[in-house]
Amino acid sequence: MAAIALALCASLSWGVGDFLGGFTSRRLRVLAVLALSQLAGLLGVSIWVIASSDPAPEANYLLAAAGAGVGGAVGLASLYRGMAIGAIGLVAPISAVSPVVAIAVDLARGVAPSTLQGAGIVVALAGIVLASREPVPGGTRVAAGVGLALLAALGFGLFFVGLDAAADESLPWAVAVARGSSCALAFGAVLATRTSLGVGAPLVPAIVAVGLADVAANVLFGLATTRGLLSVVAVLSALYPIVTVALARFFLGEQMSGVQRAGAFTALGGAALIAAG
Repeated sequence: MAAIALALCASLSWGVGDFLGGFTSRRLRVLAVLALSQLAGLLGVSIWVIASSDPAPEANYLLAAAGAGVGGAVGLASLYRGMAIGAIGLVAPISAVSPVVAIAVDLARGVAPSTLQGAGIVVALAGIVLASREPVPGGTRVAAGVGLALLAALGFGLFFVGLDAAADESLPWAVAVARGSSCALAFGAVLATRTSLGVGAPLVPAIVAVGLADVAANVLFGLATTRGLLSVVAVLSALYPIVTVALARFFLGEQMSGVQRAGAFTALGGAALIAAG
C-alpha cells in the first residue's frame, strides 16, 4: 500500500507541476520559467541530500545523473513550450510515451520488449496519430505542440534511463546532481540568449511550485520503487497527464475535438501498457 500511495502522490505532483509550468510559460519566456523553477527545485533537493548523509557516489554514477539532468531539462523545456503554443490536454499525454526510450535502450542491449510493451507501443502510436490532427476548414493539419511533445517524451525517457543508472548508488545524490546539471544548462541558455529573468510578483509562487513539485515527484517515485514492484509504480506514476489535463479543462476551459480527446487518452493508455510491461 505504501508504494501505491507514493506512486499516486508522485503522479499528482508531476501533473500539478506540468500544468503550472505550461501555464506560466504562456506568460513568461520558457527559459525563464525553466531556469528559475530548476533553481527552486535544486535548493529543495539539496536539503534532502544533507539530511540523507549519503556519501558522494563514484564518478560514473555522477556522470549518469548529470546526463539525466540534461535530458530532463530538454524534456521540460519542450513540454513547457509545447503547452504554451498548443493544447495542454494534447501535449501532456503525448509526452507520457517516454518509456519507449527505455525500451529502445534495452533493445540496443539485446533485451527485447515484452508482448505487453509491444502492444503498448502500437496503442501509443495510434493515439498520437489520432491526437496530432486538428480540424481546419477544408481538412486537417498537425496540431501545434505535437513535435515538442515528442521531443519532451525523448528528453524524459533519457532522464529516467540516466536516473535509473545513477540511483543504484544513492537516490538523493542522483536527483540532486541531475537537477544541478539541468539548472546549469538552463542558466547557460539564459545567458546565451540574453533572456530576462524578470518575473512579476504574482508569478513567483507558481514558478517555485513548479520546481518543488517536479523534485517532490522524483523523490516520491524513487521512494515508491524501494517499497513495491517497479511495474506497479511505473504504471501509477505514468498517469500524471490525467491531472494535467483535468486542471487545464477546469481552470482554462480547454477544448479539443472528440477525435483528439480519444487519441490523447489512447496514447496515455499505451504509455500505461508500456510501463506495465
